[in-house]
Amino acid sequence: MAKFVVTPSSPAQHDAWLRGVLPEVERVRPGLWSVPVPIPVNPLRYVLVYVLELPDGVAVVDAGWNTDEAYEALVAGLGVAGYAITDVKAVLVTHIHPDHYGLAGRVREASGAWIGLHPADAALIRERYDDEAVDSLVRREREMLARCGVPRETVDELAGASMSIRHLVSAVRPDRLVEDGDRLDLPGWDLRALWTPGHSPGHLCFVSPSRGVLFSGDHVLAKITPIVAVHPQSRPNPLADYLDSLAAVRKLEVEEVLPAHEYRFRDLTGRVDYVTAHHEERLEEVERVVGGATGGITCWEVATRLTWSRAWETFQAFSRRAATNETLAHLVWLAERGRITRVPGEPDRWHPAAP
Repeated sequence: MAKFVVTPSSPAQHDAWLRGVLPEVERVRPGLWSVPVPIPVNPLRYVLVYVLELPDGVAVVDAGWNTDEAYEALVAGLGVAGYAITDVKAVLVTHIHPDHYGLAGRVREASGAWIGLHPADAALIRERYDDEAVDSLVRREREMLARCGVPRETVDELAGASMSIRHLVSAVRPDRLVEDGDRLDLPGWDLRALWTPGHSPGHLCFVSPSRGVLFSGDHVLAKITPIVAVHPQSRPNPLADYLDSLAAVRKLEVEEVLPAHEYRFRDLTGRVDYVTAHHEERLEEVERVVGGATGGITCWEVATRLTWSRAWETFQAFSRRAATNETLAHLVWLAERGRITRVPGEPDRWHPAAP
């Protein structure tokens, strides 16, 4: 597939990304700032928190991980924009992954801000982050990985691969549930919520038609594609959700996309078309692998035979689990359209569709 390169709308952010350094706090346009908040030990390096000026303070889109370094970076970034943490009136969370939701509770504690989250993600908080409930989630993940054909000696390691980052979230309940199409009560802003499930069940984007900007969270990024995976807390067919959500944001007329990672860019339509084509190619590759197997094939076996950005043997436990779950999402999409079939068992086996 021919490479599509977006047009960065911030040369400074783009340069910082290429050099592997933290970008500066930037004034995106009047009343709007971009604040990079570092992520520990992660190739994405930082989350871009957006600061929206209000008559009596600011609102922020996403917050960052719950570490002292991240909190101090957010406080310092607000200071560059002329505000203090106590000026935050609202935290609009795109989704509940730690690098977006982690600091929300700490910000609310310091400022009294309200936290907004989609109900589909709010429903996952307890099982994901509550110590008394998380064992159930790990058990269900282990069962699902076994059905994927993950080797017995590897299942436990993969099932618990994300437990080490749970402490990076202040697992608070949102004050407001934000639904698709909701108009956010932010004076001076015509911000509307768009429910874009796929990367998470309750992922939200926010669009301001008058300012021509889309706060895209992880839904649409400049260079990489977000993980879209089947897992115990996902919707049944997250890849179908994601592709539908891409088609929905493609219709927006915006000048600039403000993602949570990498750098700001233009040409939303071109980027959406490229990501959609990427998944179409991936679906064809998965279908070829299933079609070339004799006697059926497990999800794990499919994952090991796909083309990845680096050798499968170099993947750590979390990456192998993500790759397996992402492969499962493509298998489910193909099966629902009758292009392959699943024979349930432990493990499940996937076969070409009958002629």
